[in-house]
Amino acid sequence: MTTADSPTESAAPPRAVPVRSGERIAALDVLRGFAVLGILAMNVQSYSMIEAAYLNPAANDWGVGAGYWAWLVAHVFFDMKFISIFSALFGAGMALMAERAAARGGSATGVHYRRQFWLLLIGLAHAHLIWYGDILVPYALCGFLLYSLRNLSPKKLLIGGFAMTVVPAGFFLLTGTALPSMPAEAQAQFAGDWAPAAAAIEAEIATYRGSWLTQLPHRSATALGAETFVFLVLFFWRSGGLMLVGMGLYKLGVFSARRSPTFYRRLLAASFGVGLPIVILGAVFNTRHGFAFEHSMFQGMVFNLVGATIVFLGYVALVMLAVLRGWLPGLQHRLQAAGRMALSNYISQSVICTLIFYGHGLGQFEQVGRLGQFGIVVAIWAAQLIWSPWWLARFRFGPLEWLWRSLTYMKFQPMAVRSPA
Repeated sequence: MTTADSPTESAAPPRAVPVRSGERIAALDVLRGFAVLGILAMNVQSYSMIEAAYLNPAANDWGVGAGYWAWLVAHVFFDMKFISIFSALFGAGMALMAERAAARGGSATGVHYRRQFWLLLIGLAHAHLIWYGDILVPYALCGFLLYSLRNLSPKKLLIGGFAMTVVPAGFFLLTGTALPSMPAEAQAQFAGDWAPAAAAIEAEIATYRGSWLTQLPHRSATALGAETFVFLVLFFWRSGGLMLVGMGLYKLGVFSARRSPTFYRRLLAASFGVGLPIVILGAVFNTRHGFAFEHSMFQGMVFNLVGATIVFLGYVALVMLAVLRGWLPGLQHRLQAAGRMALSNYISQSVICTLIFYGHGLGQFEQVGRLGQFGIVVAIWAAQLIWSPWWLARFRFGPLEWLWRSLTYMKFQPMAVRSPA
């Protein structure tokens, strides 16, 4: 697409338009598909079990024996790693959209803020009506707050972004250090949140095995907490920081497979070589302390907060190497399609899983152990890897992507593959 070489003062500014299929960066879509599937390995724990069990495997009966080893695999290889990729890609997307608008001689600012507004509404509906673990609301809020930083140099974006991700770790360390001096009532509250009493567990199980209306107050209250307090102490700093990192990595060509294979091999070795031992050390620390809240609720979380921020870069390097070397082309094609439909796939994971586990569906909440949860994850992966390319062979966008774009550009977007752009 080109713009006029010498626009007159009276000429209308170039209109922002959606990215066309031919303009997409395949490596970004493959990585996005990899991320949206990977986050399900952790989210399934939230769909299927009491809230406390997501962070504390000792909070229910599914964290012993084979369940412990299933937790360990998920913790080491998935917990916070794939959502870190997803967050960084969201930042990369902001930088990419602004870059392409500038290349056309226009500005993406108005489009960006409309995108964030509609994403916020979609996220609020997802969080309060379907599942409280939504990440779209924090992403939209971070997108509002951080977009103005997109023009910083890659170096400043990387330094600032990684510095932001350290803030929650510092908060957790300080809170854990101060814990013994806190009033007994506060300590009891923390202990109850970390390892709920039997009555609280039974009440939560009854809620999510109940009707959709029965679930609504608990789900909405939990979502509101994530959108306010948790956003201020965790999501803004971690997700927002990773968005800045993603902008920097995009500008450096890391997300588009434009660096050399040697670069990606070194990044892979360094990230896994440093990050995985930190994560494993944290798992050992928490296991040896029996996941007691005095040790694991705050200090014990820091290991993975730090380690995951390093490990996710290794996954990025691995995927980029696969793209450069042409490994598993059939799988890459399917991941690319899943990535192009990331929003639809993310929301559909919530719909499918809540229908499996909640009372308005099959009512399997707290009925499926951690190994069984992995089986459900694999089945959903297979379904989404099949349906995403099937859908995109017939339509230009995923269903929710179409809705989001139509709302953003205030015009119904052409949906059929053969429709004119």
